[in-house]
Amino acid sequence: LIVFGLYGGVLADYLDRKKMIWFTEFGTLIATSVLLINSLQEKPSVILIFVIAAVFAALNGLKRPSQDAILPRLVSHDDLPSASALMSLRWQFGGIVGPSVGGIIIASYGAGAAYLTDCLTFLISLALIWQVKSVPPLDKATPPSMAGLLEGLNYAFKRKDLLGTYVVDLAAMFLAMPMALFPFWADEIGAPYALGFFYSSITFGAVLVTLLSGWMRNYPHHGRAVIIGALGWGVAIVAAGSSNSLVLVITCLIIAGAFDQVSALFRGFIWNQSIPDELRGRLAGIEMLSYLLGPLGGQARAGGMAAMSSLRVSIVGGGLLCIGFVGLIAASMPKFRSYDVRSNEYALKEAKVRKNRENI
Repeated sequence: LIVFGLYGGVLADYLDRKKMIWFTEFGTLIATSVLLINSLQEKPSVILIFVIAAVFAALNGLKRPSQDAILPRLVSHDDLPSASALMSLRWQFGGIVGPSVGGIIIASYGAGAAYLTDCLTFLISLALIWQVKSVPPLDKATPPSMAGLLEGLNYAFKRKDLLGTYVVDLAAMFLAMPMALFPFWADEIGAPYALGFFYSSITFGAVLVTLLSGWMRNYPHHGRAVIIGALGWGVAIVAAGSSNSLVLVITCLIIAGAFDQVSALFRGFIWNQSIPDELRGRLAGIEMLSYLLGPLGGQARAGGMAAMSSLRVSIVGGGLLCIGFVGLIAASMPKFRSYDVRSNEYALKEAKVRKNRENI
């Protein structure tokens, strides 16, 4: 995922982003078809399932940067906050409905029927993507290379306001993500029957914020919002870990998901409204690693910390560490903390460039 994610970012700045999305989606259709055929065998290959899982990860790594970087080219600059919220809602809806529908189909008709349904949905997706206008590089792009990748990394590190969004996300997710502990947590408070509520609570909070995100379009202090969202996530995790009441725990997890979504949406606003198009793909690759590796590392951190101490120490301690590190990052990165879309030099420059492009 790391290798293909970074390479996918470089390709997103060199190739037509629509074509990148279409062909990787087509590759995913082929991989799903292989799983369908495998499921119909008398003795399905387990090894093949793992191989295809790796293929899925590689294709996702190649596709995701183009998928994230294409948005500023398809909607007007002023509509980017609303479009970003809609894109986020799509991911949340798919994450909730997809597994639910898949589980029903598998339980009723078997894995083969689920894979077949998946293939049909990919065909619909390919037909819809085909209708999107082409999004080639605006200027002559240099072929993918290590130098091009380093150029993107250098840009990210040079801009402290941008770097802050990555570091805060990594800190919040790595230090306070408790999901790996949910089964043990539910048992400890005597509510193993409520495990499903644990898993859905964070997403539910995120969906609520996304549905009520209209106010964000007119809130200019994006850096401050990212920090408040990350701090709120940490505080809510501490509160959840300090309670033995199922209702309070689930409520706090919903609040945690809501704060995390506030942080996520405003991070997206900063990325989409201030990064030049010629670097957007490479930066999208870096962004993808920050919001995917953080939670994965957080699961390992939570499990390891719980094994060395206790479940509550892992949850509450992780939340406190999150609060401390986010506060430290905010204090040490004034340009990130004070990011205002109305006055930030990069945001103003991109707004001018894109409005001129829209008027052509």
